[in-house]
Amino acid sequence: MKKGVGILIAVLAVIVVLVIAVVSGYNGLVESQETVENSKSQISNQLQRRADLIPNFVKTVKGYSDYESETYKAVTEARSAVAGANTVSKQAEASAELDKAISVWVNAVTENYPELKANTQYTALLDELAGTENRLAVARKDYNDNAKKFNTSIRKFPRSIIAGIFGFSKYDYFENDASANSVPEVSFE
Repeated sequence: MKKGVGILIAVLAVIVVLVIAVVSGYNGLVESQETVENSKSQISNQLQRRADLIPNFVKTVKGYSDYESETYKAVTEARSAVAGANTVSKQAEASAELDKAISVWVNAVTENYPELKANTQYTALLDELAGTENRLAVARKDYNDNAKKFNTSIRKFPRSIIAGIFGFSKYDYFENDASANSVPEVSFE
């Protein structure tokens, strides 16, 4: 009789330990997943911040120039694409297009209208855009770091079992598309 009670207690102890391990593993994955989602939303926040700065920048430049509508159209289309991107890969692609459009536009306007460089509102907005680009780079790095931590976590034993049971899946990394690696050509002819 005592032997049966001892076995029952041992079995219950093993079950309690397993339940605690599963609950702890699940909660750790949920926390890690929320960290990745928060990081992803920070990228969206910085993309939105940049997109919000562009109309002010355009208004400032409008007062100085009859800038080319084609260049402006590329910037506004890219801005709209960023606002509509709903996945990390689409955000990366749209962000790269916006980066390229802004770069060409700013270079063209600055080259064609040197008096604009002296305008304090223009330089303040240019500084804001540069600061936003830095914040965006940090947000992308943080997202990728948190995605790596989460992805590693769901692949390690025993959490891989818990992740499989509860349907946790890998996050994509934020990577620029191939066109972001090339320097845009700017011609002022």
